[in-house]
Amino acid sequence: MKISSIKTCVVETKERHYKIYFGNDIVKKANIILDRYIKHKSIVIIYDKVLIRKLNTLEISVSKAASNVTSIGINSGENSKSFNNLNFLCEKIIKTGIDRKSILIAFGGGVIGDLTGFVASVLLRGINFIQIPTTMLSQVDSSIGGKTGINSIFGKNLIGSFHQPIAVLSDANILNSLNSREILSGYAEIIKHSLIQDKNFFLWLEKNGKNVIKGNNKLRTECIIRACKIKSDIIKKDEFEFGQRALLNLGHTFGHAIESYLEYDGTILHGEAVSIGIIMAFKLAIKTNSCSQKDLDSVTKHFNDVGLPVSLRQITDKIKSPKKIWALMQNDKKSSEGILKFIIPSKIGQCSIKRNIDPEIILSLLNEEIKNE
Repeated sequence: MKISSIKTCVVETKERHYKIYFGNDIVKKANIILDRYIKHKSIVIIYDKVLIRKLNTLEISVSKAASNVTSIGINSGENSKSFNNLNFLCEKIIKTGIDRKSILIAFGGGVIGDLTGFVASVLLRGINFIQIPTTMLSQVDSSIGGKTGINSIFGKNLIGSFHQPIAVLSDANILNSLNSREILSGYAEIIKHSLIQDKNFFLWLEKNGKNVIKGNNKLRTECIIRACKIKSDIIKKDEFEFGQRALLNLGHTFGHAIESYLEYDGTILHGEAVSIGIIMAFKLAIKTNSCSQKDLDSVTKHFNDVGLPVSLRQITDKIKSPKKIWALMQNDKKSSEGILKFIIPSKIGQCSIKRNIDPEIILSLLNEEIKNE
């Protein structure tokens, strides 16, 4: 593999500028790509245990540059983003004899990336880490931008920090081992990026989305890069989510509440919850006269065409209480001084942040989505 064939995207923040490296089978060449970061340093790989068969490839590659490599496995699933695992990892990593120059590598999906990043932010008051995301969802979203954290009993990602990685390595071929449901979950986040900022990208997805999902690596890489550039552009302007970065949460206020209601039991994947949340955000936009039915119909049609859920009944009948969903939404990180902010589409490719939406309108929508199913 020629290193010259690797594409890059630069993420610029106040803390640091770093590159996302895109390519096929580049985990095998991680030592070459990451040499400037890991050479002669102590490396600890935090990996998802489902990737045990792929771990050896990464260990061999990293060992060619690093002074020593230790690997620690964590179970999959949102329940792993806990205080217990935070404590377990900190103590286990300290025991290896790390110093301030040591580097953690997150090898897994968003759960592993969020947890590893948070550990890196607190160990020795902050050490560097590298993201090697292994799901489409984490490649286009959670591995970029420095949001790290664990979950609270009151909601998702309520305990954490902003801690930017020093590099992200995005391997398209590693996605081939994912099942179609996991691919679709990541694709929902890709669509989200197009809906908040780039209508032309949405039109491109309407044309190419099915082939992206089926496994066309060239198209996958192209759409992942486009999504990453949208996110990096927003992060550059608002690293700590004081304003426009909140737009990246389109669909998440509803989605996170759905996940929390189900206690992260695996019934619904994050991207599926976001997919349903995006449709609900468009419906809320119609109720508040913010966007047209035509735009909702276009988005719904594309979701249906590629197989993304547009309503809860397509996934589960476990959610019974609109009032409980509403209560869980109050714990959302976008709540400020008791006022919940919503990301509302104005049209495809443009969204805005809305405050003080009448709770009765939201409850009406929730009732329609849950009670009338």
